[in-house]
Amino acid sequence: MADFSSALSFMTDNSIAAAIKDAYGSFSDRRAALGLSNPGTVDNIAREVQKEVLLSNFMFTGLRADLTKVFGMSPLFRISHAFAMGSQGNLPPYAFSAMYGTSKVFMQGNFGSDGALAAVGNYRWNNSLVTKTNTQIMPDATQGLMQIDNDYTGSDFSASLKAFNPSLLEGGLTGIFVGSYLQSITPGLALGFEAIWQRQALSSRPETALSYFAKYRGTGWTASAQLQAQGTFAASYWRKLSEKVEAGVDMNLQFAQNAATSLMGGPRRDGTTAIGAKYDFRASTFRAQVDSAGKVSCLLEKRIAQPISLTFAGEIDHLKQQAKLGLAVSLEIAGEDVMELQEKAEAQGAIPPPF
Repeated sequence: MADFSSALSFMTDNSIAAAIKDAYGSFSDRRAALGLSNPGTVDNIAREVQKEVLLSNFMFTGLRADLTKVFGMSPLFRISHAFAMGSQGNLPPYAFSAMYGTSKVFMQGNFGSDGALAAVGNYRWNNSLVTKTNTQIMPDATQGLMQIDNDYTGSDFSASLKAFNPSLLEGGLTGIFVGSYLQSITPGLALGFEAIWQRQALSSRPETALSYFAKYRGTGWTASAQLQAQGTFAASYWRKLSEKVEAGVDMNLQFAQNAATSLMGGPRRDGTTAIGAKYDFRASTFRAQVDSAGKVSCLLEKRIAQPISLTFAGEIDHLKQQAKLGLAVSLEIAGEDVMELQEKAEAQGAIPPPF
């Protein structure tokens, strides 16, 4: 073993390897001296606006009831029953869900009365690397969905590699593969890109696409911009007006090129802009949104007591003369010992599961 190691020592014990090592060490020291922080991920480039203020992830219609029983916090284990009626989305009349999580492992399974099955399994290899898997089987779909993500979080950058329905059964590589990278350039500015390679079948040619991202974080505000493939530009702006009030603007502009528009003098431009605000009260949260398509939406989350919360959602489409309403009741049951464990874990800063 010693002879083998000495035989390969020439690869590191030379002037070229020493110069590369010194250059990398000097670059790392200069980058550490800048005090850069992690910029987040490309998927969450506009998280403050799209996932916190606006109603895209919260809006629903019809009646909904969620019953959750918490059996433990360390490890995390809970089951829930969801009932829905009059929903215009993809919610089944009944769905059962089970969740288990530790500091390294997170697993969740959902089964609906319509036959839909979804399973999530995540594993944290270390403090920086997390592997996430997501599998979905729909009753009427000819093919299910399998997604594998590998996310690496560095001190001043984030990298991700995703695969959607990867396969080698046809004699070659098929599926959708997405790679992204976001790097902090200054304490406020972060730049990144996302590359996509996809091939539906061996009989079709591979397709590639490249998108660019930028994010700037100021004192109490954040702005982001995205230049995606096929002529799509998106920009967002988020600002914290006070301790309990947040506001945001999200704009999306698409340039669609076809034969008819090219003969008329150029590409067709379609764009939407949404403005929203979020108010946090002592025991409730209110969100309101208005967009350029003529829709006015609001959502109120109110905690009646420790285990019970109510959610009211409403939307008015002035152009289509339509209105939608939603009402949800959530009940979370947990014993006193479980609540004490949760408070102790939060006080000690325990590592949450890799959601």
